[in-house]
Amino acid sequence: MKRKTSMTSPLPLFPRQPVPPLRFEIASGGSFDLANEKPAHFSLLVFYRGLHCPICKTQLRELESKLDEFDRRGVAVVAISSDTKDRATQTLESWGLTRLRIGYGLDLALARRWGLFISSGRGMTSTGVEEPARFSEPALYLVRPDGTLYFGSVQTMPFARPHFSDILTAVDYVLKNNYPARGEATDV
Repeated sequence: MKRKTSMTSPLPLFPRQPVPPLRFEIASGGSFDLANEKPAHFSLLVFYRGLHCPICKTQLRELESKLDEFDRRGVAVVAISSDTKDRATQTLESWGLTRLRIGYGLDLALARRWGLFISSGRGMTSTGVEEPARFSEPALYLVRPDGTLYFGSVQTMPFARPHFSDILTAVDYVLKNNYPARGEATDV
C-alpha cells in the first residue's frame, strides 16, 4: 500500500539535533520564544489538543500542580495549542489554571515541523465544546537550553499520555547520571 505524503507530512525530530523555532502568544499576556528561554536544564513543551479535550484538562491541571517541582529541577514549562486567544483564555478560566503559561495560535504547518499529527474536527465533544476544524494531537518535548531535543513523546490520539510524575523522576535520573539523549541515530 502506497502511503500518501505531502509537504506537510510530519517528520520526526531527532534527539541531540536542533528543534524548529517556536514563538507564540501567551493567553495571560506576553509571548513565548523558545530561543529566549534560559532554563537551567530543560524547557518542557506540552502540545495539547485544545479547549474541547477533557483529557487535556486533566493533564494540564496535573501539570500546574507540579510546576514548583519542575522549577526546582531547572525545567521551564509551557503548554501550547492551535486554539484561538478566546479559547485559550477560556481554557485558563474554566480549567482553573492560574500559573501555567498557556500559548495559543500554533500554526498547523509549524505543528507538522514539530512532528505533530493533525486531526479534523468531528463536532461537539462530550464536554459540550465544539472541536476546531483542524487541531494538533498531543506531544511532549524536553528541549535543552542550547535548542536541541532531549526527549520527545508524540501521539496520534488523546489517550495514554506520559504522567508528569514519571517525567520528574526521569529528569532526576538524567541530571544525577548525566544520561545522554537517546534515539539520536539517523543513519539507519
